[in-house]
Amino acid sequence: MNTLSEPSGGSEPVSNNAKTKNYIVGLGLLLVVVLLWTASSFLTQDMYDDGYQKPFLITYTNTASFVFYLLPYIARRLWAELWSPSKSTRSTVFYQPLVQDADVELFPVNQPNRPLTIEETVKLALGFCFLWFIANWTLNAALAYTSVASATVLSGMSGMMTLAIGRMFRVETLTLVKIGAVLTAFLGVILVAISDGSSNDTSDTGGSLMFLKTVDSLPVLGDFLALLSAVFYALYVVFLKVQIREESRIDMQLFFGFVGLFNIFLCWPMGVVLHLVGIERFEIPHTRNAIIIIVLNMFITLSSDFLYVIAMLKTTPLVVTIGLGLTIPVAVIGDFFLGKPAAPQVLAGSLLVLVAFIAVGIENARPKEGGDLLSDDSADSRDQQSRVRLDEHEVSPILG
Repeated sequence: MNTLSEPSGGSEPVSNNAKTKNYIVGLGLLLVVVLLWTASSFLTQDMYDDGYQKPFLITYTNTASFVFYLLPYIARRLWAELWSPSKSTRSTVFYQPLVQDADVELFPVNQPNRPLTIEETVKLALGFCFLWFIANWTLNAALAYTSVASATVLSGMSGMMTLAIGRMFRVETLTLVKIGAVLTAFLGVILVAISDGSSNDTSDTGGSLMFLKTVDSLPVLGDFLALLSAVFYALYVVFLKVQIREESRIDMQLFFGFVGLFNIFLCWPMGVVLHLVGIERFEIPHTRNAIIIIVLNMFITLSSDFLYVIAMLKTTPLVVTIGLGLTIPVAVIGDFFLGKPAAPQVLAGSLLVLVAFIAVGIENARPKEGGDLLSDDSADSRDQQSRVRLDEHEVSPILG
């Protein structure tokens, strides 16, 4: 989706080439994220099989690892204080916009496409911290109350919700290809979940763990948590696209650093409550293998989520949502090398997810020509005219 103004005249081909390059880079980063998240899943599964099953603690430590991103920011600030004492010099140390100019009014405070200030970045990190944490923890918790199959299917609805919420906030266009791709990916997830459920009827009766072995007693709660995870995933991915829009507007290291900091100081009370009510008892990892996996998962999260947000800003929320479904075929390949061949339903589901990702990728790469199913042509025309007028003042605001 194109939310920013497009240059007119002779510069348009250059702009289109730059956007295409950014889009391809975003897809490449997304594939790296898929590989990292799949590796993390195998590690976590191995730790669960080893007897250490603490979804909240794992989510908490993974998110807390983001605080390490504050170290480069602190180092830059100290360097600026020691070697760049003048305020005018320090002002360019922390953020370098794409267009450098001597005019300090290039990005007036009231213009929406200026770089985010430190205060705005902190506020954005605060909102994202809770959305991200809830989306991840509710999915892990859902596995304790309902079957893996049900949790997988319901969390797989995040593609539909991302398309719907993204359309509401004008960061996604609603087309037949996208609707078909979302439904195709969802069908692929269902096939994988059916195969998973049928092959684990006897071995997975304990669910994924914790929560007092209440898997069979509260399946509705588990389904609700899985659905809640899909909602919060769609909310946080669209939230970031709406608030940031372009990678050049934000210091990503500073953003993730504050996400980790807020997680450390604001989310621990939830762990205390879970411990006191007996839902998830706090226990120090009792094996060397569990400690190693927790540390590895922290480093995987530290890099993968950073790359994931950049990939989303270079593409669209729907592309990364459908793209993350590629963890299914990648996991199938991983299981194959581990001597665990996949069932025919899993292979079919993986193929459907792959087809959906390719369809969405091609659809978003095509030039937009007002193909949104719910758009009013006259309204779109007025939006375009508004962007062109603002271009004359060297500003590129977001639509809507």
